[in-house]
Amino acid sequence: MSTMLGMGAAFMPMQFCTAPKKEEAAADAVVSKSKLDSFGIQLYSVKEDMGADAQATIRSLAGYGYKQLEGFDGGKGILWGMQPAEFKTLMSESGATMVSSHTNVYENLDAQAEQAAEVGMKYLICPWIGAQKTLDDYKKRAEEFNQIGEKLKSHGLRFAYHNHDYSFIPQEGGLGQDVLMDNTDPALVDFEMDIYWVHVANINPAEYLAKYPGRFRLCHIKDAEAGTGDPHQRGVLVGKGEIPFADLIKQSKGLGMEYFIVEQERFPTGTPMEAAAANATYLSALEY
Repeated sequence: MSTMLGMGAAFMPMQFCTAPKKEEAAADAVVSKSKLDSFGIQLYSVKEDMGADAQATIRSLAGYGYKQLEGFDGGKGILWGMQPAEFKTLMSESGATMVSSHTNVYENLDAQAEQAAEVGMKYLICPWIGAQKTLDDYKKRAEEFNQIGEKLKSHGLRFAYHNHDYSFIPQEGGLGQDVLMDNTDPALVDFEMDIYWVHVANINPAEYLAKYPGRFRLCHIKDAEAGTGDPHQRGVLVGKGEIPFADLIKQSKGLGMEYFIVEQERFPTGTPMEAAAANATYLSALEY
């Protein structure tokens, strides 16, 4: 009987043994795609609105779908003139979290760190050091970053540096950004990749992320229109340019990226708040 069963299986009609149809495979591929659970916005994108009414602006942004916020010091401090208790109430009521803030980390760092820690921030970020004259100058900045990272660690915070294009412009046979990466302690210093500035500096963001896995924990989602020209004038709404964000998000999450933060600095049409709403709609629907 076992022999007959084996022979029966051998002559089973082919439709029971064929591979899945292409349509079924495609359906499985669609099901396997993911969406961002949460994403943020750099409040500098709506700086005028923040200056006019910070609380109302934050509530509106949360309503657009931004669950995470990254601040900047607009002259009123990293909490925009609010006391920590007031700020935490705003975050609780809006459903958002302030994960980080750009600030001058070379002044009043302890006081800023105390405020940041009290409201639950994870990072204080240096947004700018300017183009350095030599690679050795970049090495000196890296040493300073280690010291800043050590101080913030004592407050339970992380330190990160946000790039522009200048650190990706070749000089003396190297890149200033490489010097910063290679001479900072991963236990003390993380990095925030501004994808736009890497891209317009003619560096492949995906390749650079892979070169330094685990070092970039935050990124700025900012798109660039196709072509060349003034790098300050190529900004467009996310999804309207040439940067492949779906691929970048998928890859970067496998390399340690945790925070995806929209930043818009150029507004070809509409207001900054309209741009913020449009960018949130795009990211909410983006599959990777």
